[in-house]
Amino acid sequence: MIKYRENPTHLINWKLISSIDITMDGCKLSTNNIDTNSWHKTEVPSTILGSLVKNGVYKDPYLGTNLKKIPTEQFKTPWWYRTEFEISENQIKKIVLLALDGINYRANIWLNGKLVADENVVYGAYRRFQFNISPHLQIGKNVLAIELIPPKPGDFSIGFVDWNPNPPDNNFGIFRDVYLKFTNGVSIEYPFVESKIKNRFDVAELTVSAEIVNHTDHTFRGTLKGSIENIEFEFVVELLPNENKSVKLSSDEFKQLVIENPKLWWPNNLGNPNLYELKLDLIAEDEILDNSISKFGIRQIEDYINAGGHRGYQINGHEILIKGAGWTDDLLLQDTHDSLRAQIEYVKHMNLNCIRLEGFWGKDQKIYDLCDEYGILIMVGWSCHWEHEQYLGKPIDLRYGGVIELDEIDLVAKSWEDQLLWLRHHPSIFVWTVGSDMVPHPDLERRYVEIFSKYDSSRPYLNSTGGVGSEQGIITTTEIISEISGTSRV
Repeated sequence: MIKYRENPTHLINWKLISSIDITMDGCKLSTNNIDTNSWHKTEVPSTILGSLVKNGVYKDPYLGTNLKKIPTEQFKTPWWYRTEFEISENQIKKIVLLALDGINYRANIWLNGKLVADENVVYGAYRRFQFNISPHLQIGKNVLAIELIPPKPGDFSIGFVDWNPNPPDNNFGIFRDVYLKFTNGVSIEYPFVESKIKNRFDVAELTVSAEIVNHTDHTFRGTLKGSIENIEFEFVVELLPNENKSVKLSSDEFKQLVIENPKLWWPNNLGNPNLYELKLDLIAEDEILDNSISKFGIRQIEDYINAGGHRGYQINGHEILIKGAGWTDDLLLQDTHDSLRAQIEYVKHMNLNCIRLEGFWGKDQKIYDLCDEYGILIMVGWSCHWEHEQYLGKPIDLRYGGVIELDEIDLVAKSWEDQLLWLRHHPSIFVWTVGSDMVPHPDLERRYVEIFSKYDSSRPYLNSTGGVGSEQGIITTTEIISEISGTSRV
């Protein structure tokens, strides 16, 4: 889990209405004096159908054939989410970012009568967006209106495939948090610790990394100071205007990042899932401009191919028998933190050590935090929803699935990068799966390999979980890695 010095302000008191029921545009809806008494109260995150069920419009959707009786036409037109929030005199002096962690599927965002971003920018269920809204804010009441545009056949949206019935709204809605981040001009994003374990696992060599972002129009020079228990280190950071820089501090350069007799993170039934805490401060002129606290585990994961041609995994040098089960989110994405804890405790009590998420599930990071805590391995990645015509809703390639056009490859690669950065600090994630029944298009897999090389080499990845596709894909993966690095894995 990651906490910021000035915690993000999660926007509350949302209202929801179908565009069929109003005639006003976003410019008008994002201003004061709008009568919202006829709107549905809702929460964010939520799906449209989930909100209607909570408001009693549809009752007992899981009883009998009630789910089939819910009309679907209402979910084929845009809906509006709207909220009001206060900004103080002190807050308006900062650079304020509006963050959206997950929308399905497109959005037009309006604030105080101004268009912040439109649907040509804000689209893709697994993209994460952040906008500087400082120029549009005012002291006192502010109004945010988001026009949600539903996924259509062929869009790369959320999907249960055959793990669940298809929800009537196709999980249309804002399914992850929307919040404000108040910055002092620069911020620490995505802190991460990689570990390599040596000398029969008596020594761990750590690499600390983070994205340092300059949100201003002037250059920045400061110091990134960090600590892990009693270990301290620091690094001078220089950023150009509006620059986002990846910073990596390795044990080759910072000898204090070599830890003797580390407390390792182990899966269930093999040992304790020990966690460490990383603290980072970004300082300039003796002022802490931003900081973060994140948890991580010291562990080493490797894969191998045995004599029978099957893939296996080693955790901290020990071959592990994967005892797992499939896991998927609630049909209306209404899992709570309590329900998630109960499910992961159930997994542990069954003496399992792994769950497979055919997708990037979760309306926040709680499922991943729990797996870190309980020592449950997670296989995370794309599902086969985008690989079959009956689910995706458009013709597919028999080898590469539905992601084949250049613009589609670009969208899915950026989506993968967003999800990887968001989740990479979780030790429980032991493998990334970039394909399910088929293999990625070679141009897409080149993008994947570049992303892994830049942001995460701490765990292996699968380019397919299928049989024939996986065997064919091993050649493709090797060729791509060889082409990029000049070496071969085989």
